[in-house]
Amino acid sequence: MLDKLVEVERRYEELERQLSDPELLNRQKDYSKVAKERAELEQLVSSFRAWRKLEEEIQNNRELLNEKDDEIRELAKEELALLRQKKEDIEAYLRILILPKDPNDTRNVLLEIRAGTGGEEAALFAGSLFRMYSRYAESRGWRVEIMSSNPTGLGGFKEIIALIEGKGAYSRLKFEGGVHRVQRVPTTEASGRIHTSAVTVAILAEADDVEVELDPKDLRVDVFRSSGPGGQSVNTTDSAVRITHIPTGLVVSCQDEKSQHKNRAKGLKILRARLLEKKQAQQLSEIAATRKLMVGTGDRSERIRTYNFPQGRVTDHRINFTLYKLDRVMEGELDELVDALVAHYQAEAFQAAG
Repeated sequence: MLDKLVEVERRYEELERQLSDPELLNRQKDYSKVAKERAELEQLVSSFRAWRKLEEEIQNNRELLNEKDDEIRELAKEELALLRQKKEDIEAYLRILILPKDPNDTRNVLLEIRAGTGGEEAALFAGSLFRMYSRYAESRGWRVEIMSSNPTGLGGFKEIIALIEGKGAYSRLKFEGGVHRVQRVPTTEASGRIHTSAVTVAILAEADDVEVELDPKDLRVDVFRSSGPGGQSVNTTDSAVRITHIPTGLVVSCQDEKSQHKNRAKGLKILRARLLEKKQAQQLSEIAATRKLMVGTGDRSERIRTYNFPQGRVTDHRINFTLYKLDRVMEGELDELVDALVAHYQAEAFQAAG
């Protein structure tokens, strides 16, 4: 690990030299690329330098253990114990930082929530999940923008797609994809019987325009009049947009905006994210075939979590983790769940790398 850290530090210093070159400022695209790489290495390098400083302090204190003065020796011994603990903590942190980075971690997120089995109750829970993620985003200072929605008459959603913009959005939400199961007494249930319903969540990384180029010849764009729950018209103009990507058959519809232009822009953003996901999933399956091992793709058909309202508990089945704080989780207090998932998958990645 030490050799790799020294190599990373050299690269960081080289990037700093490049950034101080006035000629690079004239090439904004290259400058941004270098600045981004430097920023990605900054935390790792500063932690490594802190570790190296601790090493020097430990060595200095070891020498003080040979002093004739009892008081100096005792102080050095106490200081040494503290320094060694700090060093162990930084080493554990460095092991995590040096793991291969998920290239999507710094991206914004397209959150797609769809009602599954359970009819109107599933649609209501889709609305509850959207509110939960919106509250979580708000607590972290992220921005939420609804891109497309298909609301129901009782305040739920058959489908809702939102863009979540903010630092670390994908890195924190990427493990949320899959089937979310809810067990509760629906508001529509007169007998008080507990129902089980399911909602599907997909987490897509927002794609840059240059990563997924869309040839206009590959797109079929249809416009139609948007409608609300129950089929009633909510707009008197043909502002809703349906975009079909002919080579893949992917279809995206947007009708939330009154402007056809805005609906088209949102539709293209969703389409790019889905095409990027398709491309990355294909790369992961090729890697898995080459290595003859399974690579997690966040399969959204997998049941990942159960929200049991009568017992006030939420259980993540992938890591067998249960919290009896369902009311707070539904208010967007997701950090305890997310931290447990991140720690689990980091440990798995470290074991695989080691």
